[in-house]
Amino acid sequence: MDEHIDTLLQREHLSLASVRQRAAAFGIDEILLSVILMVILWNPIVNATTLEDMIAVTNSFLLEYMAIKILYQTFFTMQYGASLGKIVMKIRVIELSSLSNPTFLSAFNRSVFRVVSEILFYLGFVWAMLDPYRRSWHDRTGRTLVING
Repeated sequence: MDEHIDTLLQREHLSLASVRQRAAAFGIDEILLSVILMVILWNPIVNATTLEDMIAVTNSFLLEYMAIKILYQTFFTMQYGASLGKIVMKIRVIELSSLSNPTFLSAFNRSVFRVVSEILFYLGFVWAMLDPYRRSWHDRTGRTLVING
């Protein structure tokens, strides 16, 4: 346990977002980003004649999709302290040092490590379920905490 975080949560009367809230926010964000991907790739997917062609189209856009995810997470976390999914679930991200929305560097770092965690079989998200403060890898590297908003 981290005494600094315990003291911070008690002093500021903050409560951690639940794993269920975070999972729901993640799902909302993933659906939103998947719809955006489908809109962008609509013509190539419609013109694909086989399943292999469709897979090739989506695989060819993988790096761009990761970039979109990083931009989306960075912008909304920095600007609003929450992605659209987190806004719907009434939770938000705060930087531990300032208790406010993360700075650009912190939000960008968090976004990059979020994608890294997804690539590594979502292990960073599993880590959050085992951490007493529900911090995932991207929360730890970004020095952030997800709280009820």
